[in-house]
Amino acid sequence: MAADNILKSRQVSTMIKQGFISDPTITFSPSRPLSRVSLSPPPPSASPSKSPTLFEMMSEEQSRESRHSDVARRKLQDQVARVLADAPFRDPAWGEFGDVKLTVASRDGFKVSMDVHRRVLVEQSRFFAEKLRRDGAVSHSVEICDCDDVEIYVETVVLMYCEDLRKRLMGEEVSKVLGLLKVSAAIMFDAGIISCLEFLEAVPWSEDEEEKVVSHLGQLQLHDSVAEVLQRVSAEPSTSTRPDDIFLRLLTGILQAKDDKARREMKTLISRLLRDEAPDNSDRHDVSKDTLYHLCHRCLSSLVLCLSEATCTDESIRDRGAIMSEIAREADNMQWIVNILIDKKMGEDFVKLWADQKELAVLHSKIPTMYRHEISKITAQLCIAIGRGHLLVPKDTRFSLLSTWLEALYEDFAWMRRACRSVDKKLVEDGLSQTILTLPLPQQQAILLTWFDRFLNKGDDCPNIQRAFEVWWRRAFIRQYVSEHDNSQLQITVCDYPN
Repeated sequence: MAADNILKSRQVSTMIKQGFISDPTITFSPSRPLSRVSLSPPPPSASPSKSPTLFEMMSEEQSRESRHSDVARRKLQDQVARVLADAPFRDPAWGEFGDVKLTVASRDGFKVSMDVHRRVLVEQSRFFAEKLRRDGAVSHSVEICDCDDVEIYVETVVLMYCEDLRKRLMGEEVSKVLGLLKVSAAIMFDAGIISCLEFLEAVPWSEDEEEKVVSHLGQLQLHDSVAEVLQRVSAEPSTSTRPDDIFLRLLTGILQAKDDKARREMKTLISRLLRDEAPDNSDRHDVSKDTLYHLCHRCLSSLVLCLSEATCTDESIRDRGAIMSEIAREADNMQWIVNILIDKKMGEDFVKLWADQKELAVLHSKIPTMYRHEISKITAQLCIAIGRGHLLVPKDTRFSLLSTWLEALYEDFAWMRRACRSVDKKLVEDGLSQTILTLPLPQQQAILLTWFDRFLNKGDDCPNIQRAFEVWWRRAFIRQYVSEHDNSQLQITVCDYPN
């Protein structure tokens, strides 16, 4: 007996330590005198309060879930009560009680019973017509179990009694009408289906609602009935314009826009829309490479024409100020298209195209810097992209790019960094440095020695690419990786090992 008491005592002690039961010696009882309870804070050296045990945390979680469930249940009861309060089948004007007891039950056991009229159910729903026609009894009892939303089922039954369903649905939320449509389809309530689809076709949708509408209509598989609803989000291939034709029209419109403010706003908008990611499982129509390069050639032709007019000495040529303004505009257009090409990873061919513009570079040198520096920003764009690894072009193309446009970039750099807030001086210098350092060492040396002389004379008006100069110096004079041709021949020896 003593051994049993000792064993029980140890078990109780262990349970107390693990937190499954409390120590009776420290339990607070409301019957205790308050004088025994100390309200003073513990001394600094006191141990921290005991953390809740797993059992206590599980109990608290269950308690919260229970409270949440009770609140949700009461809310549902109130909503159903409001629907039933105005239900037509409860209106004495019908002159008779319902001869069908219809019970709708949710998965968690919540039930609603309604006394409805057999003739209404049979007339409005092919589902009920089939079920109730089999039983010739005068009274019926029907129960629909495992409903997703009891309130929606009740409201669908109410709709069967309405003469003007369109009016009844006015002002409802899209999500609610989708629920009514789902139930109407399940019980084959054709008038309800048509009214819900007419509602969805007529009301505006938010972006979230649009996704729900498309998803729900796809799941219900109502086929031809949903065609008009989905016309706002889809078009038949035979009647729709090719996406690339639309993109060409939009981009061309922006390039030729007369209002500069609207042009800038639309550039920002279209650039953002072109960068938007499509869902992984959807086919995305994107602007084609051919369209973008067609616009590039158009901008280049306009630039050559404008610069030719600007350098012409003929007095009959139109206002020179207007020509200079058009040069800046066309250069800005070109920068925008180049940005799109780089974002779309289609810009490699443009690097070669820009490197081959020898005539344009010559004309550029004859125009005052204040009017031409926007053109040099295109070269800066390409160097930044090459320096970041966003454009992968052969070394001959990279060297040709710098051979054609580096001098112009040097000349325009001061104006670029002073007149253009969008130009990041360090970004341009880093991109130029990295581009130079991708070239063979002799080409690096030729470019950097020329830069060295220019920088000493121009200072801040010249790009500061000292970092590239340092790297070239270490490669040329410190590390000196000399390629040695190994004239020795590879020898292969085959040995037979004895078994």
